[in-house]
Amino acid sequence: MHTAAREFVLTLSCRDAKGIVYAVSGLLYQAGCNILDSQQYGDVQSEDGTGLFFMRVHFEAPAHLADAPTLSRLFANVQGQFGMTAQFHDLARKPRVLVLVSKHGHCLNDLLFRWQTRTLDVEIPAVVSNHPDFAALVKGYGLDFHHLPLATGAAHEAKRAQEARIEKLVAEHDVDLVVLARYMQILSPEFCEFLKGRAINIHHSFLPSFKGAKPYYQAHERGVKLIGATAHYVTADLDEGPIIEQDVERVDHTLDPDDFTAVGRDVECVVLARAVKWHVEHRVLLNGRKTVVFR
Repeated sequence: MHTAAREFVLTLSCRDAKGIVYAVSGLLYQAGCNILDSQQYGDVQSEDGTGLFFMRVHFEAPAHLADAPTLSRLFANVQGQFGMTAQFHDLARKPRVLVLVSKHGHCLNDLLFRWQTRTLDVEIPAVVSNHPDFAALVKGYGLDFHHLPLATGAAHEAKRAQEARIEKLVAEHDVDLVVLARYMQILSPEFCEFLKGRAINIHHSFLPSFKGAKPYYQAHERGVKLIGATAHYVTADLDEGPIIEQDVERVDHTLDPDDFTAVGRDVECVVLARAVKWHVEHRVLLNGRKTVVFR
């Protein structure tokens, strides 16, 4: 995404009410800002609706307003009037992403290639793994690789000690988003809370039907016709965080279990890349247990 130094994105949510769009756009106009794109959505109050209103505004600000703190102060009255949760994002700053991986490297390699070719417009300060397998791959991209081992079935204290080292890296590198690119560890509730709203995970969509080892082999045995993947925010409820993106591919009886696995890995790469891209472009807003994605 090509941006000028004075471009910003405003994301907001609040209880739905009349006049929100008018108030936001009017304030930006009066401040001399130029709206480049605006999207909004109201989740109508119903049995499963939250009654919240969501908005994403991409705009250009004049030089004297061209920093997020100044814009936030300018917006304070409108924010208070509607009880908004709002944030200004300076598009001159690339989001910083820390990638976690274990022993399956397809999503990692896909993200690194997208980063290198600038189709994913982020900074990746480092990659962390509980295994040493992808050290050469990561260093080949010119990035730091941190091997932080964790024994199978490690006690909570050992897990928290390893997670604390990751938390330190997040702080040291001013990380905005942590991506679990097939990082095969169950995160502690404390770590999930630390990463709340800024960690994305990817998994196959066979859960909970095919748990345990080799889910694609289990799917093949059952004659599955669709292979899918889900990218979601990390929460303490395993694989049940708010969903950002999903996709599927058809398979049939002519494919063997290894073919199923290959198809599944391709879907995982694409779904995770989309979720990361939409997050770092500030297109994803949390709506309770769901998300609103402005594409």
